Amino acid sequence: MDITEVGCVTGYTSGVQLRYNYRLYPTPGQRAALARAFGCARVVFNDGLQARLEARAAGLPYITDAELSARLTAAKATQERAWLGEVSAVVLQQALADLSAAYRNFFASVKGTRKGPKVGPPRFRSRKDHRQAIRFTRNARFSVTLGGKLRLPKIGDIPVRWSRRLPSAPSSVAVIMDSAGRYFASFVVETDPDVLPEAEPMIGIDLGLAHFVVLSDGRKVASPRFLRRAEHKLKRRQRDLSRKQKGSRNRDKARVKVARAHARVADARREFHHQLSTALIRENQAVAVEDLAVTGLARTHLAKSVHDAGWSAFVHMLEYKARRYGREFIRIGRFEPTSRVCSACGARDGPKPLYIRTWQCQSCGAWLDRDVNAAVNVARAAGLAVSACGAQVRPEVIPAQRGEAGTHLKPRREAA
Repeated sequence: MDITEVGCVTGYTSGVQLRYNYRLYPTPGQRAALARAFGCARVVFNDGLQARLEARAAGLPYITDAELSARLTAAKATQERAWLGEVSAVVLQQALADLSAAYRNFFASVKGTRKGPKVGPPRFRSRKDHRQAIRFTRNARFSVTLGGKLRLPKIGDIPVRWSRRLPSAPSSVAVIMDSAGRYFASFVVETDPDVLPEAEPMIGIDLGLAHFVVLSDGRKVASPRFLRRAEHKLKRRQRDLSRKQKGSRNRDKARVKVARAHARVADARREFHHQLSTALIRENQAVAVEDLAVTGLARTHLAKSVHDAGWSAFVHMLEYKARRYGREFIRIGRFEPTSRVCSACGARDGPKPLYIRTWQCQSCGAWLDRDVNAAVNVARAAGLAVSACGAQVRPEVIPAQRGEAGTHLKPRREAA
């Protein structure tokens, strides 16, 4: 399955930096050359990490990037590391750049200046890692031939499955091999922001499990549950893998089958996220979504369903596509009581268990759909002017207001 995703959006004032992925189909000889490049980059990364760890253990100053580059040049002249010259020098220098970036992220995380979760120190790379990657910059003089192949130094012309055209000349390309043995080329290109014409609708989104998204206008999108649907096949593949002898070639073949089965599930989920997020961004001028505690939800009995939904990846797509196309993206706090407030009158009716999907407001008497009501409250908490027409399930005569809040499952006994 071809993957054509956009990612890594940075800078939205003058230009946009995008990443375009395409499937590669190298020949057996090119696969051997790529494996050699993966191994050399891994060795250079590990040598640089080992040098810095030894310097720290000995109480010596931090080894700079320039000194690591000089040590790499000296190592290529020795007999023990002479085989590093069989690959492009840019690949080796980029491996050292990755090591320096990993250290910068670690130091920023320790100081508290880096956003997101804490990042640990760099670790040694292994040939058994599920992802192997090398990067070529413009200094490597990679190019796309007239026949549509990707020309890489000391590797050759690799056939590419072009699913769409590149908007501009790429500044770099990363060649990636995943755990399923598939190869991809990830191009980084510079392009101008593609601002869409202004649209009237402004919408709030409530994420869920039974319905993947519920919109404030009453629309619901069912959750595809890709992992649940593929569980039977995954279980069979995993059982076959467990029966193979460790270290045998049959076990390695079974491992690849398991990885490919999981890759199909991940690709289908990613494609669904891209199509839905693009449609929402194109149709609406502003999008509001609730900031869910996915890490905490993944520790509950709903962990498998939460991971199957992939909320974090979907919200990330909404955010960067909104910036790219000139839309407004708003993320409200996770402690906003969206499920406890009536979208019709604004009264807070207290917490409700998950099995209650519709409820009646004790103040105004409106019957509300739990998910649609939450989506409307998400939009209103973000300051969007939305209609709450989709939140009411059926109108009824407004009863007298009760003295206390809460959802009463059984009617109270009438006074005699």
